Amino acid sequence: MIPTKDKYQLRNWELVSINPNKRDWYWVDFFNFWAVSIQSIIGFSLIASLYLLYDLNSIIVLAGTVFAGLIVYFFTNIIGKISQSSGLSFPVILRISFGFNGARYVGMLRGLIGIFMFGVQTFFISKSLGYIFRIIVYKIDPQLINHEFFLLFFFGLNAIDWSALIITLILQFILFTQNPSFNKSFIRFSSVFTYIGLIVFLIIILSEHYNELVISLKLSTNLNNVISKNNIYPFISITGTMFAYFSILIVNYGDFARYAKNNDEMKKGNFSLLLNIIIFSFFALLICLGSDIILTKNAISVDRLLTNPNDIIGKINNNYLTIVSLIIILISSISTNLIANYIPSQNTLINLIPNSLTLKSTGSVIFILALIISTFWLSIFSQPPILSGFDTLSAFLGPIFGIVIADYYHVQEKKINHKELFYPEENTNYIYNNGWNYKAIYSLIIGFIFSASTIWNINLIQFQSFGWIIGAFVSYIIYYLLNQKQK
Repeated sequence: MIPTKDKYQLRNWELVSINPNKRDWYWVDFFNFWAVSIQSIIGFSLIASLYLLYDLNSIIVLAGTVFAGLIVYFFTNIIGKISQSSGLSFPVILRISFGFNGARYVGMLRGLIGIFMFGVQTFFISKSLGYIFRIIVYKIDPQLINHEFFLLFFFGLNAIDWSALIITLILQFILFTQNPSFNKSFIRFSSVFTYIGLIVFLIIILSEHYNELVISLKLSTNLNNVISKNNIYPFISITGTMFAYFSILIVNYGDFARYAKNNDEMKKGNFSLLLNIIIFSFFALLICLGSDIILTKNAISVDRLLTNPNDIIGKINNNYLTIVSLIIILISSISTNLIANYIPSQNTLINLIPNSLTLKSTGSVIFILALIISTFWLSIFSQPPILSGFDTLSAFLGPIFGIVIADYYHVQEKKINHKELFYPEENTNYIYNNGWNYKAIYSLIIGFIFSASTIWNINLIQFQSFGWIIGAFVSYIIYYLLNQKQK
């Protein structure tokens, strides 16, 4: 029996449709969103590593990253349109396709990934803060850092590490449990602050080593063999790698698209992803080359090139520059954690128990779990079986996307009954079978098998970066055909 709205309803003020008057994100806000999504240690290291991996041919790497950005642009516009026009978040959009019960548990697949990555990212963010603490302790007394108090470890962390971890969690809790308007402001601040920091860092390099940097940049740009069949596989591989990096943001993009002033502003903002890719790739390449020059006083050496910002900072013998750089990493990584992990997890948790959970309560749950994950990261959660398990879990995201798109554009024909999304009653649109749309579940499972096979099957491992797209396409087709048969 289907519960009535008096006995059971799915309304929560955090999930209801955004008032059109409060949809205040313009293209520049989405520019900041995409800037923050790539301005992280992982993003920097990934792009820098690609330049190194493919013989520093910056043209091929840039072409692959931009093409990946075009694919992301296409997908985010498609799914973003649903939330932009309706004002609804990702978990509520899921109710249309999966039913109100199906959406609760299917949505948690994204939530679990977000919570896990939030804890992992928090651990690595705390390492940057711990680095700052160590510099401060060393400046107070060089001998103090070797005191037995700082040599005692608990779960692989000493007193400085624990202090940094707890402060990182508290800082994020204060920042993240504010309202959406604050989130937008913080994203804007982080985007601008990080780019300014990168510009200053680059100016320092250019002011002292301009000629050497120009030589290294020329060496990294091989114009003679750009158009070559030998570059086809690297191009495809780079495209897949960069798409996989951004793919986690696509399925729940509606959590942010619902704030767009209109669809044109959202699309213009999404196109700015390409601009951010070009800008950030430029910074990543020049900073890696420049840092190598600073450290060696010579032109580029591929064998010794550093791609991790923490490694670069650790080699530079300037405490003030080191602290400023670590602060930039700290802020950029926190903002990335906000949009990629915290907000998606928060919304899916609220949707799990919409009558009881709030921003504060879900925030508390996420941070308790993040503390556990980050505490046991070194001893438990960094182990290959657990990481493989979460890689497998992420294989559901592409199929979810495919089902949502097929349902909204073809089955529902772009029509949404807002009232029935929050007050389920007998014989209404989103009841299905006691809150479960089994056609969506069947399509999800089949799509997952195809997507996950790129992880499980060693013969298909070369397609792993495109597993998201494969799963999305398969689920899209299956769901579409199942509903066509009904018609």
